[in-house]
Amino acid sequence: MSETPQSTDPGQVILIDKPLTWTSFDVANKLKHACKFKKIGHAGTLDPLATGLLILCTGKMTKQIDQYQAQEKEYTGTLVLGKTTPSVDLETAFDADFDTTGITPEQIQDAAEQLTGDILQVPPIYSAIRVNGERLYEKARRGETADRVEGGIKARLVTVSAFDVNTEHFPEVSFRIVCSKGTYIRSLVRDLGILLNNGAYMSSLRRTRIGAFRVEDAATIEQFIMTHHASLPDHLLTSE
Repeated sequence: MSETPQSTDPGQVILIDKPLTWTSFDVANKLKHACKFKKIGHAGTLDPLATGLLILCTGKMTKQIDQYQAQEKEYTGTLVLGKTTPSVDLETAFDADFDTTGITPEQIQDAAEQLTGDILQVPPIYSAIRVNGERLYEKARRGETADRVEGGIKARLVTVSAFDVNTEHFPEVSFRIVCSKGTYIRSLVRDLGILLNNGAYMSSLRRTRIGAFRVEDAATIEQFIMTHHASLPDHLLTSE
């Protein structure tokens, strides 16, 4: 037979636990070359400084990407009060300090509750949204810090189903967030700091669930590549 597995393969859904510093594109590109996938895409970007569940689809299953992107997502992470960065995470240097004296656990809980439900959210300046054909983070990295309205960033309606906080290690606050497609966790962190008349940045983030898919069922990049190669006939392992 002259048919190859690629020509008959209907595609698959791959769950990867994305490592720190990798972009979502890095993961897709690595699997494409290591596993010789002709077509692969990811369903929902994770920032380089975030870890956790990344769904990738190959072949004909790439048609399902929009469906997976639309599903509810769950994150865990930590934020720190008293400092801010332009990117609202550790990609950029600290640019302001605030006194956290007097902030109570009850106030933090109340601020989180105000950011729960259907809310209007302004995406962070360091985001992949396109304005005039260019990603916002590209503008931000050049030092452009124009007003968000002038820059074309508009508030968008998102749904935050849960925003649980733990203040045991204040000023570090651990959190669990369940939210809709399009929600920026960094914006929630930024806005929580503003509601407290303070500042906040995100120190860690992990995506733990997308719809019914959980990170516990995901493989590392290396594990997936090894399993994929082990499933191939020997003559395909040596062919290019």
